[in-house]
Amino acid sequence: MKNPFKKEVISIIVPSYNEAEALPYFYDEVKSLAKEMEQEFEFIFVNDGSSDDTLTILRNLADSDKRVKYISFSRNFGKEAAMYAGFENATGDYVTVMDADLQDPPQLLKEMIKIIKEEGYDSVGVRRVTRKGEPVIRSFFARRFYKIINKMSDTEMVDGARDYRLMTRQMVNALVEMKEYNRYSKGLFSFVGFKTKWLEYENIERVAGESKWSFWGLFKYAIEGIVGFSTVPLVMASFLGVFLCFVAFLFIAIIICRTLIFGDPVSGWPSLACIIIFIGGLQLLCIGVIGEYLAKTYLETKKRPIYIVKDTNIKK
Repeated sequence: MKNPFKKEVISIIVPSYNEAEALPYFYDEVKSLAKEMEQEFEFIFVNDGSSDDTLTILRNLADSDKRVKYISFSRNFGKEAAMYAGFENATGDYVTVMDADLQDPPQLLKEMIKIIKEEGYDSVGVRRVTRKGEPVIRSFFARRFYKIINKMSDTEMVDGARDYRLMTRQMVNALVEMKEYNRYSKGLFSFVGFKTKWLEYENIERVAGESKWSFWGLFKYAIEGIVGFSTVPLVMASFLGVFLCFVAFLFIAIIICRTLIFGDPVSGWPSLACIIIFIGGLQLLCIGVIGEYLAKTYLETKKRPIYIVKDTNIKK
């Protein structure tokens, strides 16, 4: 039972990978925000195997501010693992995830907590209505991805949605229970189901440093989302196999009839070679799709830890 005299705590989780340039700006911003709001705060920074001075900065912040907690991984495990580590160690009544580059406006937190308390939502997320500052090609493929995955998956993915959202303790506990190794949090947030309201804002460019996401990295992340929340590619591979069998039988019938009527079994070998190469390529594609699902299953059965902690100031 909650103590009515105790202020509610908001935990801010900050995945950090080579964010030494941005961290001082971010900390100053959230520290100012904490002064404006009535809630108590804890700041959980997760150093995801950074090679710059990120860990040194986090240690210095922890020494000067008791609200600052840090978790440092033994190597780079990825943002998904960093977020999960934050969820596991957060103690707040409400929990949020923010990027250290200030592309997630901290000031929105005041409106988020008001909505949860007054309107009865379990979660308040933010979505970008513009992609200003992003490469045109990346924006184009991002929009196509959301359209495709929403047609393939029963779990809704919101276009432009950020990982930045404020959640109740109940929702965070549900996320912590989902201990899968291959994680795609945008899908997991939707999968757990809780009532969510969306706030819209225009894209904000990084305050310092450079984005760690490459086009190839985002492509692989998109594949994670499709494989993790849809089996449609497997169904498509099956239908494609049936369709190609039908086409093959049709071609056999045509070739037999042509040979019997015109007596020319030799001509047409270039087109036949093209067909063989085409079908062979499709077979490899289907095998690749099946292999992707098998690979994910293989990684899950190993039961390896989602992350490994090398250093932390969190006492359990």
